[in-house]
Amino acid sequence: MSDPVDLAALAAWMDTQGLGKGPIENAVRLAGGTQNILLKFMRDGRAYVLRRPPPVLRANSNETMRREARMLAALKGTNVPHPGLIAACPDETVLGAAFYLMEPIDGYNATTGLPEPFASSPELRHQMGLSLVDGIAALGAQDYLALGLESFGKVDNYLERQVGRWKAQLESYAEIPEWDGRKDIPGINRVGDWLDANRPRSFQPGIIHGDYHLANVMFRFDAPRLAAIEMVGEDLAWQLDAKAVEQMFASVAGTDLPIMAFVGNHGCIQIHAGPITNVKPMGPWLNV
Repeated sequence: MSDPVDLAALAAWMDTQGLGKGPIENAVRLAGGTQNILLKFMRDGRAYVLRRPPPVLRANSNETMRREARMLAALKGTNVPHPGLIAACPDETVLGAAFYLMEPIDGYNATTGLPEPFASSPELRHQMGLSLVDGIAALGAQDYLALGLESFGKVDNYLERQVGRWKAQLESYAEIPEWDGRKDIPGINRVGDWLDANRPRSFQPGIIHGDYHLANVMFRFDAPRLAAIEMVGEDLAWQLDAKAVEQMFASVAGTDLPIMAFVGNHGCIQIHAGPITNVKPMGPWLNV
């Protein structure tokens, strides 16, 4: 394996944090997530997982790491399934980027394959889908003020900023050599105009996950329940329900693939609307 992390520098930093002694051993790159580096290793008899940005940093990569670590620290003691934070290093000079260490999770990522008995049981997979909804609902139900996250995001004019932000992100893809423009995405401006014209007049700030899908969660081996949610770009925002799960599986609808027993759009809305009290019935929003 090409080592993505300077293990000697990491060990030296861990010495300053009182995190074991001796060399770092059994370092292995983990699959999971879609962009950042996850490295599991042992030191002084204890297992760790390091998370850091990819080798080619984006403009906000380091700040994202710092925010993720802050969120994990804030979630300690809550009912949100998450990896326990061990320590964080906001200093970019130690490993060339901000990073943090967390507890390993005994679980699996469903996008890389389903173990038994889940692979052969539609009922268990359905429960996994409900657990996926339970996880994001638990996150959304947290009081960000009580968690000490009052400065985590800019609440003022949050909704007003979103369409412009999304358009700017889309336009920024022109900097990528492989990007050939928006010709294959019709109606972008029309959708943006509709969202601006139908923006809710009021909202209640809360916590949402920036990229919640199957690749960013882990399930338990012993039950159809979430083991952990990967923290990726959380923000303070209006809590919107969505049809993400249905969209994710739309391309394989009608097949007998194991994944098809996951809970669908109607089930997500029905379950999610219970614990999240500030989500109002908005059919059009759920169908955008």
